[in-house]
Amino acid sequence: MYNKYYLFLIPHQGHSTLFILVRSYTRWTFGFSNFDLKSMCHFSLAVRFVSCGRGGLVQFECSNPSDFRIEADGVVYAAKALQPSTLPASPLLIKATDPTTQEPCRLSKPTMPIIDLKEIVFPSRNTDSELKRMKRDWVIPPINVPENSRGPFPQELVRIRSDHDKNRSLRYSVTGPGADQPPNGIFTIDPISGELSVNKPLDREHIPSFHLRAHAVDLNGNQVENPIDININVIDMNDNRPEFGHQIWNGTVPEGSKPGTFVMTVTAVDKDDPKTANGMLRYKILSQSPESPNPNMFTINNKTGGIITVAAGLDREKVSQYTLIIQATDTEGNPMYGLSNTATAVIRVTDVNDNAPEFTAEAFFGRVHENQVNVIVANLSVTDKDQPNTPAWNAVYKIISGDPFGKFSVPTDPTTNEGLVTVVKPLDFELNKTHLLKIEARNEVPLARGISSPRQSTATISIQVLDVNESPYFEPNPKVIRLEEGVMPETDLVPFPAKDPDQFMHQSISYSKLSDPANWLRIDPRTGRISTIAVLDRESPHVKNSYYNATFVALDNGKPAASGTGTLQIYLLDINDNAPKVFPHEVEICEKPEPNAINITALDGDLIPNAGPFAFELAHKPLDVRRNWTITRISGDYAQLSLRIGFLESGIYEIPIIITDSGNLPMSNTSYLRIKVCQCDINGDCTDQQHIRAAGLGTGAIISILLCIILLLILVLMFVVWMKRRDKERQAKQLLIDPEDDVRDNILKYDEEGGGEEDQDYDLSQLQQPDTLEPDAIKPVGIRRLDERPLHPEPQYPMRSAAPHPGDIGDFINEGLKAADNDPTAPPYDSLLVFDYEGSCSTAGSLSSLNSSSSGGDQDYDYLNDWGPRFRKLADMYGGSDD
Repeated sequence: MYNKYYLFLIPHQGHSTLFILVRSYTRWTFGFSNFDLKSMCHFSLAVRFVSCGRGGLVQFECSNPSDFRIEADGVVYAAKALQPSTLPASPLLIKATDPTTQEPCRLSKPTMPIIDLKEIVFPSRNTDSELKRMKRDWVIPPINVPENSRGPFPQELVRIRSDHDKNRSLRYSVTGPGADQPPNGIFTIDPISGELSVNKPLDREHIPSFHLRAHAVDLNGNQVENPIDININVIDMNDNRPEFGHQIWNGTVPEGSKPGTFVMTVTAVDKDDPKTANGMLRYKILSQSPESPNPNMFTINNKTGGIITVAAGLDREKVSQYTLIIQATDTEGNPMYGLSNTATAVIRVTDVNDNAPEFTAEAFFGRVHENQVNVIVANLSVTDKDQPNTPAWNAVYKIISGDPFGKFSVPTDPTTNEGLVTVVKPLDFELNKTHLLKIEARNEVPLARGISSPRQSTATISIQVLDVNESPYFEPNPKVIRLEEGVMPETDLVPFPAKDPDQFMHQSISYSKLSDPANWLRIDPRTGRISTIAVLDRESPHVKNSYYNATFVALDNGKPAASGTGTLQIYLLDINDNAPKVFPHEVEICEKPEPNAINITALDGDLIPNAGPFAFELAHKPLDVRRNWTITRISGDYAQLSLRIGFLESGIYEIPIIITDSGNLPMSNTSYLRIKVCQCDINGDCTDQQHIRAAGLGTGAIISILLCIILLLILVLMFVVWMKRRDKERQAKQLLIDPEDDVRDNILKYDEEGGGEEDQDYDLSQLQQPDTLEPDAIKPVGIRRLDERPLHPEPQYPMRSAAPHPGDIGDFINEGLKAADNDPTAPPYDSLLVFDYEGSCSTAGSLSSLNSSSSGGDQDYDYLNDWGPRFRKLADMYGGSDD
């Protein structure tokens, strides 16, 4: 073990103060800062070691022999005059060993030179006169104090003294941070002697310097000197290890990188003073894992921490990651005295496209039926050593030969990276039974420089086409022919055969008609020859723009059978087979038209030159046409019909007009222009009445129609009334006599004004032969109406024979009347009948039959004479004169 002592000489005015700090037990270390001994050229320090072998001889070594020398007795001398320096303190290392055994010697108690304590004197000032110039304050050099001192404390630093202490007693004090301000109590001063001391170890990393002010006062507290500034610098000691910003650093480097390629930078910080060796770091790589292909693939800049490659051979497919242990050491990397720390650098080797895809086989095979599209016929598999799912691994397939018409494509399966050979255009077995393709596989990114594609990057694929039964086809399709319209039936038009693409299948084809809108054509089922079965008319609604389309089907006898369709387009040439017609067919004018002209044109189903220009002419009959009207041709297609007279009576007029077209054989036609003359309002529009008349119905015709409808309704009503009366007559009682002139008629039963419709639901035969009411017909009281016939024993009505004697009719009636008056159950009841209340103050008139005689005073009853002898008396009573 060695001993370490750090000595610091603090010079001031030719004097130096020596501080000694013991670090270990091996060596002496002297630190000199601004060491300037003006009055002494040599400095000596005695150093003694013990336990140095048997002989007791000691061999001394000095780390700076040019400035210091060590005698055999262990005294250290300054070899030359030392000059002031601004450089940081540098240690002086002294080593003692046994010259025989080379064993280190143990340090005994050192002998230190006695150096007086440094003294700071207040600058003097002239107090005799204020007019004299005051002497400038002295600049006090800073006091250097090493950090982490072990004492003993308090440790004197400097003595403060004033020149006025010779003739009076003074008191000294210091102020500032570290004295009377936080952190308090670090520095104190003896008020009498003025010795400034430090009371505890200092930490440069916490407070690098202190600024104090020294004061001198008399016993009365009066200031005798101006305060002086004292700066105390804390001298750095190597007490902090370097610290890395991250314990694990991550970096990347492409594979195949050349030596000198930058990888990453690792950095560490040291809290010690960076201006001294304590804070100056040096980096180095302690280890590399794995050590393949070279144990020193990387190096690090010892000052900046930058890592670069120093060897070639980085291959991701072999080594994908390297782990480096990085060490940072202070004191400029001194392995003996510096403090160090380590961190881990993980370098990932990134992939580059240095491996081309290779097919797993040299040849592939596939089969597909002809005419199929968008089907996969084969899967091409490749291998690639690059990192999966990267552009350097993803394969792109290209057909380099064997597909001149682009019938195949090879997209990539994104999951398996396989090439999918796909048919994109129909294949024809009859043209080519086998397709041989040559396909190349590449990556999405080009290969790295210097890498070429191997032979395994190309492969061949043989695709066999399978034959299927294909549909017959018409050629050309559609087929266009030109014919004049008017072709007669049974005319042979054109053959329209179909072709069978299956050359290696001997099949027959049959023909049929699929679409023939006008049913004009027929096709031979064996030969496919087309003929007509009706006259072709260009003006047919089935003809569009002079084209008539018919579709036919060709069917082969394969298994399964296949069919194809073909369209025959017949372009019909126009002939003059349609006479022109007037347009519009109907117009309206006022009785006094202003203007009194009508513009007309002609419609012709034919085309030019078989249509316009047209010739217009009024017919010669009837004669009043040319007398009242005149026609003038305006242009080739238009004419103007004018009224010769100023007034025309309301009505409908049909004007015959002869129109002739311009065909090679002109066609004429007499068209009737329907003119409705009406009364007009101030706006020139026909009124509603005249619109009705213009529709072909006059006022008299309309009235006649309405009367006919009313008469028909009356007849129906009378027939219904007659039918009801006949039914009632059949139910009435038979009279004993039935002469035509007998005024005594039968008593006829008519409707009764009882309690409503439900009161009419009784047996009318009870008036003739009332019977005793059945016991089981009695209803419970709870469900009877209030105005229903009371359930009392009915009196016995007088019985008469079916054909009583005429003389007994009066007695029979009287007896029946008497029995009815005493019958409480006989309807209608002479009692209060209960109906639904329908409110008061009805605005309707009375419906009582008592007023019926007066209501029909104006009615003609003469028609009763036509109803037979039974109504003749009524006709005499009501239909006669007032007499």
